[in-house]
Amino acid sequence: MNFVEANGAKIPAIGLGTMTLMDAVCVDAVETALCVGYRHIDTAERYRNESEVGEGLRRGLRAAGIARDDVFVTTKVWQDQRAKHIGLANFTIPLLQEAVKLASEPLVTNQIEVHPFIDQDKVTAVCRGYGLAVTAYCPLARGKVPGNEVLARIGETRGKSAAQVALRFLVQQRIVAIPRTPNPDHLAANLAVFDFKLSDVEMAEIDKLKQARMRVVNPPHAPRWDN
Repeated sequence: MNFVEANGAKIPAIGLGTMTLMDAVCVDAVETALCVGYRHIDTAERYRNESEVGEGLRRGLRAAGIARDDVFVTTKVWQDQRAKHIGLANFTIPLLQEAVKLASEPLVTNQIEVHPFIDQDKVTAVCRGYGLAVTAYCPLARGKVPGNEVLARIGETRGKSAAQVALRFLVQQRIVAIPRTPNPDHLAANLAVFDFKLSDVEMAEIDKLKQARMRVVNPPHAPRWDN
């Protein structure tokens, strides 16, 4: 497993995203992920599955024979609910300080949508200027990656899938990726990206796929990242 380091944290470069995974599906996915080698699980207060993630962790730690300290767990604070709780109107430093007191897992606030088709160079540059790690949600663009000709062609030469090439593209840029899947085969495949390296030519070819305003997630509350 590769790691991305930031402000003293050592974050496994591939994690399991759990948004929309609920009930037994979530528990089983977390347990299976730990058993196949994941050491990073991502959840959030707003996902309403933190208890299921916790149960999956409990089972997975026992099944995999590892300690809790071996696993990096990310949760996130939702600004509207937490701000209302402590009487703040905006997403501020006091808000985060209060969230840290209430959370039992590490908090991150620098998750952005990153995949081979979206240009996030400005945002990632700013994050790194402040010593922050970047975590990519939707790294496989919700199914758009597997059908891409460039990624598929590069993968074919290496015995890898387009999805694995896309994840490797992010890993080589020191970007953490948290693909979401409850499928055991996909869990294992998404983790199998550390036994090959993309060449500079391949990285440049994939980089040409990036464009502005190529989001697959753009809710009303999202920042205006593309500006």
